[in-house]
Amino acid sequence: MFGYSLQLAWHSLRRTPALTALMVLSIAVGIGAAMTTLTVMRLLSGDPLPGRSQQIFYPQLDPMPNEKPRPNPPDVLDYTSAMDLWRAKRADRQALVVDSPVKLRAADSGAPATMSSMLSTHADFFPMFQVPFAYGGSWSAEDDDRRARVAVISADLNQALFGGGNSVGRSLRIRDSEVRIVGVLAPWRPTPQFYTLAGGRFSQGDTANFYRKTQDVFVPFQTALEINDGHFYQFTCWAQPPTPGHLQNAPCVWVRLWVQLDSAAKRADYERFLADYANQQQALGRIRHAGNTRLLSLMQWLDYNRVVPSDVRLQSWMALAFLAICLFNTVGLLLAKFLRRSGEIGVRRAMGASRRAIFLQCLSETGLIGLIGGTLGLALTLLGLWSVRRQPVEYADLARMDLPMFAATFALAIACSLIAGLFPAARASRIAPAMQVKTL
Repeated sequence: MFGYSLQLAWHSLRRTPALTALMVLSIAVGIGAAMTTLTVMRLLSGDPLPGRSQQIFYPQLDPMPNEKPRPNPPDVLDYTSAMDLWRAKRADRQALVVDSPVKLRAADSGAPATMSSMLSTHADFFPMFQVPFAYGGSWSAEDDDRRARVAVISADLNQALFGGGNSVGRSLRIRDSEVRIVGVLAPWRPTPQFYTLAGGRFSQGDTANFYRKTQDVFVPFQTALEINDGHFYQFTCWAQPPTPGHLQNAPCVWVRLWVQLDSAAKRADYERFLADYANQQQALGRIRHAGNTRLLSLMQWLDYNRVVPSDVRLQSWMALAFLAICLFNTVGLLLAKFLRRSGEIGVRRAMGASRRAIFLQCLSETGLIGLIGGTLGLALTLLGLWSVRRQPVEYADLARMDLPMFAATFALAIACSLIAGLFPAARASRIAPAMQVKTL
């Protein structure tokens, strides 16, 4: 029965090629616009650590000396608080994170040094965030404690300096210091770059740092403070630092802390520990607003920082509205098409076809329109994503179709066409056969 309905639907579409083309084009354009923006939205708002994000948390407290407490604590920590929380070892894993510009070159190369980016962190950073390695591995916790001159480099830097080969054991010159490479990352680009994310809510939609590539070199936190001293950026200061760039004892917030807590009980314990620490520091006179603490999960932190650009959200709503308009147009075209076939439908009903059979035949026709429209819509989606990749935005190169969105394109096209065809099919199935046969 279903095959017969499809056969009738195909013949019906071929009899009215102009009307069929209009309906297919209407579905395809709506699907293309919607899937382009939804694909970008999905890429930018996805979970950067699937299956692990619920265990990753971002602690915050308020060291600012404001008369009144801020609505939310600062996005980053001052150095003293960050080091105290890290030394307490109250999490399953923990890492301080600071990124900064740095001048580097291969130690055995005569090539001039180039400006690059460095991440100062701890050994727990790599297993906590499931960072993949092509060669070697992370440094150890002992390397953190003894301020070892070691480094992990990105796949891009390894390609640029060492031709992509195994460079473990070779040396890298960072400013005036030499470090030994212990690991080389496999290609890795979490989206967004959550571990350095801060200030998104207050930056008026500036997402330049959210989608950039991974830092080129990773160095133990205390080692980096020695190597790159004087070249770190303060996030916010409530007084003039004694020496610009030297921030260890400065009245500034500039350090991020990430912790891994593997159970709800451990999260509750850490929240109590964070509150107790703030109260202790208030008693010592170093912190004024002890009650302004917070422990957000990774996904809560991304949501708080609004990592999806506002223009992408607006484009998504506009594309869905455009798809709705296309569906209304398709409903009108289908209604006109089915009612023009009133005589044919009346004859079929007079010959014994049930209302259900007529309804299924019309839905088969709309489903076939959706399938053809989905194929054309997929091509338009790919074209739309290509145009996004040509735009001068930081996330442009991420706009690519994946298998789930590929399947969703056809599912959405068929679903939309069936929804559009429900009313016209219902009207067609209610045509009175006697009245139509009399007019033949």
